Amino acid sequence: MADTTRYQRGLDKLREIDGHAGEQVVASLAAIAPEFADYLIEFPFGDIYSRPGLDLKSREIATVAALTAMGHAAPQLKVHIQAALNVGCSQQEVVETIMQMAVYAGFPAALNGLFVAKEVFAHRPPSGA
Repeated sequence: MADTTRYQRGLDKLREIDGHAGEQVVASLAAIAPEFADYLIEFPFGDIYSRPGLDLKSREIATVAALTAMGHAAPQLKVHIQAALNVGCSQQEVVETIMQMAVYAGFPAALNGLFVAKEVFAHRPPSGA
């Protein structure tokens, strides 16, 4: 770990956004690729998520859109839907973001994203509009 300040900034941001779920992802990498776990904390969270210019809600909406459009990142989409809700997005905003992706990524990608959202929502109390 070359830059402990960058790592700590990333870890703090990860905890702010994802809480325990993000830490579980990082811990799950310990046995196979601990260096990759460090990169995951330092670059996305220490560098990108910590930048000024977008609030965390906007960043998570963008991330939900991107992961939905990819169409093959259901586990990561699940984590980021939870994160979006954690930083203030409503369930309706998440659903609308995923539905918007039908235009650009196709109905299958949006449908898969909606099923992931349904699973996440089933384990959380409903959020406001």
